[in-house]
Amino acid sequence: MTKPFAYTTPPSLDQIADLADAARQALPDPFRIPASAVAIRIEDFAPDDILAEMGIDDPFELTGLYDGIPLTERSVMDQPDRPDTIWLFRRPILEEWIEREEIDLADLVTHVLIHEFAHHFGWSDDDIASIDRWWE
Repeated sequence: MTKPFAYTTPPSLDQIADLADAARQALPDPFRIPASAVAIRIEDFAPDDILAEMGIDDPFELTGLYDGIPLTERSVMDQPDRPDTIWLFRRPILEEWIEREEIDLADLVTHVLIHEFAHHFGWSDDDIASIDRWWE
């Protein structure tokens, strides 16, 4: 875990995007290049249609989402209609960051991003734990 950084204003969408990009670049070698094919989209909140589809009433409950076909489920017959995308939702991430106090924002963004990449790559809990040492 890195030393918490003190922000004087709430981090912007661009600042969260920079943290997510740094986390993607820090992935282990076998995953870094394939991860670059996944779009990362930062929004303040999940769109209403996504929340409705997932049955989520409170938009603060969703910090991230993988939208795509996991690599472990793809077939040569799959013709994607859009790129695989990881959505990160700034306001819920910031709310969790504030509530956790001792967690650095970069670590939290990394944690959310890694868990969304887990859906894309089909990682097990052990795979996630080897990449995201969240508890340390």
